[in-house]
Amino acid sequence: MNNQHLSPAFPGRAPWGTANKLRAWQQGAMDKYIETQPRDFLAVATPGAGKTTFALTLASWLLHHHVVQQVTVVAPTEHLKKQWAEAAARLGIKLDPEYSAGPLSREYHGVAVTYAGVGVRPMLHRNRVEQRKTLVILDEIHHAGDSRSWGEACQEAFEPATRRLALTGTPFRSDTNPIPFVTYEEGNDGIRRSSADYTYGYGNALADGVVRPVIFMSYSGNMRWRTKAGDEIEARLGEPMTKDAVSQAWRTALDPRGEWMPNVLRAADQRLSEVRKSIPDAGALVIASDQEQARAYAKLIREITGHKATLVLSDDTGASKRIDDFSHSDDRWMVAVRMVSEGVDVPRLAVGVYATTISTPLFFAQAVGRFVRSRRRGETASVFLPTVPMLLGFANEMEVERDHVLDKPKKDGEEDPYAESEQEMDEANKEQDEDTGEQEQFSFEALESDAVFDRVLYNSAEFGMQAHAGSEEEQDYLGIPGLLEPDQVQMLLQKRQARQIAHSKKRPAEEADLLELPAERRPVVTHKELLELRKQLNTLVSAYVHQSGKPHGVIHNELRRVCGGPPSAEATAGQIRERIKKVQEWATRMR
Repeated sequence: MNNQHLSPAFPGRAPWGTANKLRAWQQGAMDKYIETQPRDFLAVATPGAGKTTFALTLASWLLHHHVVQQVTVVAPTEHLKKQWAEAAARLGIKLDPEYSAGPLSREYHGVAVTYAGVGVRPMLHRNRVEQRKTLVILDEIHHAGDSRSWGEACQEAFEPATRRLALTGTPFRSDTNPIPFVTYEEGNDGIRRSSADYTYGYGNALADGVVRPVIFMSYSGNMRWRTKAGDEIEARLGEPMTKDAVSQAWRTALDPRGEWMPNVLRAADQRLSEVRKSIPDAGALVIASDQEQARAYAKLIREITGHKATLVLSDDTGASKRIDDFSHSDDRWMVAVRMVSEGVDVPRLAVGVYATTISTPLFFAQAVGRFVRSRRRGETASVFLPTVPMLLGFANEMEVERDHVLDKPKKDGEEDPYAESEQEMDEANKEQDEDTGEQEQFSFEALESDAVFDRVLYNSAEFGMQAHAGSEEEQDYLGIPGLLEPDQVQMLLQKRQARQIAHSKKRPAEEADLLELPAERRPVVTHKELLELRKQLNTLVSAYVHQSGKPHGVIHNELRRVCGGPPSAEATAGQIRERIKKVQEWATRMR
């Protein structure tokens, strides 16, 4: 295929040293498409890999070879619609992002519209597609399953299209609404899953240097809040609690009036200063839950850093311009509500603070996707988050590729993190960030919070012991250089942890007011997992009662004496695991 007609400046982020060529995955996907010439093609590529470039290069090829006469791009938001039109213009394809009805001016090759726009007037788009051979590009196609009406409108509008190219960075949805124009194949287990024609996952993109490695900085701390019933509750983030308690502790941490947010923002700003030593224009983004908190965070940033933060409150025209201005400046901070989680392309964003209670894997992946786009080799991304079991689970699964599953087997009592998030996804995908009432304003009141550096997650491994905010140990991790190869990050984290352990051993025991154990020995578990562990311990102790003839109480006391720690009802997951190991050891010795 001839790429001569492509502008060498597009997209400005080609593979290293090959500015006028496509990246290997983009070329691979093009080759597959040209060889098979399918009517429908689903390309799954990790956020930041360059889906737009691939799609527009393909559009250019199809126009050039008269396979199609016009292009329609469907994007999730107004801002993205404009972004597509700008990117297409750089490739010589003119798309009208303001199109609403009637005949299109002859100077344009097509239109850029939103899913919501198609939802309002599907027949208008169907008529356009029936009149001329059309390529329809469905960007982030999982949105077509957001509401039945959007999916049905897309089906109705684009069913007669000559060619359809579906793109997504996150092909999994939390619900089981089928996505239009996506093929589902039944596996051996009888479950239908989406089938992509070309997949380029985060793991591959990382190996190719197309995306940045992500270092997750996780913070715990003590939270105190008052429930609806008037009870005051105190708990530590990351300790096993009921689902309601996790949600209330998490919201207490994100309350701008406590100490957790100011401490985490201070740490993130220090990290940003470190990163800017090697990436001078690096920027940072706080993803907030609602407008009120976003404003409060912007105020905190001003107080902490002395610099004003760009505030993006909703997907209106003003917001679009503020994002563009921020993208082209070298300002340090932007605070946004939800909408920046997807598709907004600010390649200089290198530090993030996940300050929202949205806990769907899709939203998390899209949010992290804002920081991973690489511009040159060795850039790293850092994302700060609360020590919440579900979030740490997502962070550890960054490289897992998922498909959209249509049939969910529901095992008895099994909690599926993807099953409960339909409503949350709807909230997250609302274009406007109006008050959705999701905060259940009166159900609880945050009273107090503090922040403790808890661990670093990188490449599915965990590092670090707890450290106070502002301590030398915390600085050690915040000071990791901003330019590093993926394997160097791993090595450095191991070294920092070894240094921290050595320091801790020299300190007198009475000074250890935090958990002096490395992260891998402090697993973050859910309330449900903790109950399972206690159950397992009690079963083993009962079996040992018969074997040894000693009463339950005596065995439990003996385990506490040997392993240390409180009674099993208050013991941590790590302590219970040690007791399980010990009682198994005793039982084998007696055989």
